[in-house]
Amino acid sequence: MKECKIVSRKFEIPNSHTLEVSKAHGGYRTLVKMDEYSPLEIIEIIKESKLRGKGGGGAPAAGKWALMPQESDKPSFLAVNCDESEPGTFKDRQIISKDPHLLIEGILLTCYAIKAKHAYIYIRGEYKQFQDILQSAIDEAYEDGLLDHCDITIHRGAGAYICGEKSALLESMEGKRGHPRLKPKQKEPEWFFDNPTLVNNVETIASVPFIVENGADVYKSYGTEHSPGTLLFAMSGHINNPGVYEAEFGTPMMEYINHFGGGIKNNKKLKAVIPGGASTDVLTAKEAECATLDYETLRSMKSALGTGGMIVMDEDTCMVTALKNLLEFYHEESCGQCTPCREGTGWTDKLVGKILDKKGTKEDIEKLLEIADTMNGKTICVFAPAVATVIKSFVSKFRDEFEVAL
Repeated sequence: MKECKIVSRKFEIPNSHTLEVSKAHGGYRTLVKMDEYSPLEIIEIIKESKLRGKGGGGAPAAGKWALMPQESDKPSFLAVNCDESEPGTFKDRQIISKDPHLLIEGILLTCYAIKAKHAYIYIRGEYKQFQDILQSAIDEAYEDGLLDHCDITIHRGAGAYICGEKSALLESMEGKRGHPRLKPKQKEPEWFFDNPTLVNNVETIASVPFIVENGADVYKSYGTEHSPGTLLFAMSGHINNPGVYEAEFGTPMMEYINHFGGGIKNNKKLKAVIPGGASTDVLTAKEAECATLDYETLRSMKSALGTGGMIVMDEDTCMVTALKNLLEFYHEESCGQCTPCREGTGWTDKLVGKILDKKGTKEDIEKLLEIADTMNGKTICVFAPAVATVIKSFVSKFRDEFEVAL
């Protein structure tokens, strides 16, 4: 496979998390570009690179940057999303623990482009050990004078999955309950205490230095036409070498699993793959053989690339139990703001539990699908619709297992 190390270039270097080692291997050298390019020119470079958000949605990054005002009486802010609570996803913690100075460098370039003087890194509450590494890197950057014109503050969450949603993240940062906000009628920035704010994922920001230093065309030389560049894909489950490995978009899924993951554990057969974190539709083994790791292909297969967190399941996996495991998580993590989500996650969790207890009926399987229809498209955020499609994919593709479990 093609060597593709853009974000992970320094991961295997000893003490790569320190400022000394980072600078010795090219860290912060792109900051001179701020003397060469205007803020709008930086945004144009990001636009030309076709960099897409790497936190799950895959929206063009420059589109969000361009919404930030270049002239305003209000201060602008950057909020870096390091909540990373999606089951099967553990890539951003690799960046903040192995190369935190790359993230800081990306923050400085981004803040320059959007004319922000303060950045916040919202980190999930369970990431205390990684937060300490990141804070040490920020302290080093302050001591070195790198943050003389831009402040960086870590805001630690309390462990709520929903705070990975950008508006819930900002509500939490404002000291409120982490509930997603209603969407505006037109495109506009996010708002932090009524000030324009850009919210981007850790890996998205960490990709900026490479693009600014090498140019949009070099970044686009990786990946596909519509999904350019690379992604830190995470693999877990029944594979020999679970972990995080960077690859270019468009890589065949099975080639990736076999090359980096070492194939299925104990030489068993593959049954299913969840391709982009728990909130993406499950793929059968046959579908996985045809899949490539890019947004367009997986969308055409009625799934999604999401965060790139692959959960691999072998032939012995009970798909009813697997769905129950996911629904327990969703039931626990629903913020409760919207009735279809609050009631639907709990109801479907109980129904699958009933099926596993050998007390279910065929009507319960149909009821699962009916509830999923009720949850889809009737809530403020995409939490419930994601749960709905996950339920439908499990039941439709592995219905025989649900019927056998009755």
